[in-house]
Amino acid sequence: MLENQLQTYFGFDGFKKGQKQVIEKILAGESAGAIFPTGAGKSLCYQLPAMLLPDMTLVVSPLLSLMKDQLDFLISHNIPAARLDSTLGPEETQAIFDKAKNGLLKILMISVERFKNERFRFHLQNMRISLLVVDEAHCISEWGHNFRPEYLNLPYYRQEFKIPQALLLTATATKQVADDMRLKFDIPEKNVIATGFYRENLYLQVTPCPASEKNTRLLQRIQKKPGAPTIVYVTLQKTAENVARFLCENHINAAAYHAGMQHPEREAIQNRFMDGSLSCVVATIAFGMGIDKRDIRRVIHYDLPKSIENYSQEIGRSGRDGELALCEVLADRDGIHILENFIYGDTPDKRAIRQVLQTIAENDGFIWEIKLFRLSSEVNIRPLPLKTLLVYLAMEGVIRPKFSYFEDYTFKYLQGPSWILDQFEGERKQFVRAVFDHCHTKKIWTSANISDILANYQTDRRRIITALEYFEEKGWIELQAGQTVEVYDILNQAVDMERMTETLHTLFLKKQTQEIDRIRRMVPLFESTSCISRGLAAYFGEILDFERCGHCAFCKTGPVRLPEPAALRSLSTFDFTELTAEFVQAAGEYLTSGNLAKFLCGIHTPVFMKLKARKMSTFGRLEAYPFMEVIDWISRHRKNTPEKTSID
Repeated sequence: MLENQLQTYFGFDGFKKGQKQVIEKILAGESAGAIFPTGAGKSLCYQLPAMLLPDMTLVVSPLLSLMKDQLDFLISHNIPAARLDSTLGPEETQAIFDKAKNGLLKILMISVERFKNERFRFHLQNMRISLLVVDEAHCISEWGHNFRPEYLNLPYYRQEFKIPQALLLTATATKQVADDMRLKFDIPEKNVIATGFYRENLYLQVTPCPASEKNTRLLQRIQKKPGAPTIVYVTLQKTAENVARFLCENHINAAAYHAGMQHPEREAIQNRFMDGSLSCVVATIAFGMGIDKRDIRRVIHYDLPKSIENYSQEIGRSGRDGELALCEVLADRDGIHILENFIYGDTPDKRAIRQVLQTIAENDGFIWEIKLFRLSSEVNIRPLPLKTLLVYLAMEGVIRPKFSYFEDYTFKYLQGPSWILDQFEGERKQFVRAVFDHCHTKKIWTSANISDILANYQTDRRRIITALEYFEEKGWIELQAGQTVEVYDILNQAVDMERMTETLHTLFLKKQTQEIDRIRRMVPLFESTSCISRGLAAYFGEILDFERCGHCAFCKTGPVRLPEPAALRSLSTFDFTELTAEFVQAAGEYLTSGNLAKFLCGIHTPVFMKLKARKMSTFGRLEAYPFMEVIDWISRHRKNTPEKTSID
């Protein structure tokens, strides 16, 4: 009986809504999906089956913090589980590989990028997997609020490694996203269990608040119960630091958290928040996903969330213990253009897209190898949209992803090379000697020159890597790998360059429009003339059987009106030449209207590193202005000044 096994492994007396239905599907050998609100127990839908299925469960998770909290929970219940991530040392990583291959792990957590890792793929072939779990599965869908290009390859990885079942988990999926997710994994609609999004213990407060008053309002709110666990969400890293500093100066136990901080510092802040020694975290959306702290009493949005999906996910981190929790938005319209500017910053110029196509067309042969960050810098497309472009190219039949490998392999001898050679005979000894003969040692670390080995001995790359992996498994060397190279098949090298550029750019513009629309749907929700809880549930397809929840801003005080944005000085009053001269002089071939607008709005692009744009006196001078208004201003100026028509 499942209830008995639930008690045995986790000490729980019963299932939460929907959990048992999902688990029964998995144990019946079917694939399934679970769309549960944040904090409603999605993780148990794989954790219990993992103990009952014959082989290991492989969990794909988007964030280290998500893995960490779940792993801590599993280990506390004596569940044999592990995670693979970049923070682990070589010995820890090898120990996890050994346990996984020997059937000593029931759950292994990885990031999606791990599937392209040459070393991981080698080991995965020797692991027996019962179930593939995709956490935050909305990342699979282009229509979702947090689309991750790498996730589109998960159905193919499942086929490649012959994983019999899949389980998709998410808290935020509209009907369109849910259908997109399940169809990619051939999951029937009846196997997707959605339990609803409404939570009666969350008070949804919308407080109209001009930017100039936000610090005061925030402090007043927190001072009512200064020790209550609180997350304050902001848009920008510098805002996180400024607001945290302000709260600390006013005797609130607060700390900033954002992606610009070093991992150990972020982890320390997360741990302090979890153990209660830190009461308030002021964070960008880098914080919170997978944080299983049950007693969060307040989630306050200092800035508007990025979307209704983000809002739902972020407020869902409060009140997981079922007790009342406050979810407050200090709402104004000032921050809307900042959210929109991030999106415009991710849309590459046609010139940059064409440059990628040209690189493919000029490639020697039908195997295309790239280093993502180098290509990003060369074509001036930020890494995430570049990944999206590569996915679009695959969808258009231009390329097909194969795998990634490490260009550099270095190792430290733990046994002498002569001793290692003596462990082999015949041809195998000749092969090992050829490997060592083409290695170069500097003091402690030795570099393996794989291209020289291949040129001087009749073998293939896989055998060399397998040998190095074997030496490490035996404890003869300590192995490290670096410089990831991604490998693609080129399927069509003779594309119509102009047509394909236009097609790909149109896809980005469509995505841009969807993301902008997603932002603009938030204000009507917060200014709703009916119950906000009903409106939020309806967005995700749940129709509630009441007119008023009694615990949202509308039900308590009626509709609210967000303050209009602060009046900005007219762009026509700025001296165009004064603002742009330094960038125009330095930009050279990168002088486009898009790049100039990004420079003025303070939106970073890879080429700005080369140009040292951040050090220019007018970088970000117009960051308070909507991107499209700046673009229009540049276009108007070009029409009036023919000498500037070189800006395309």
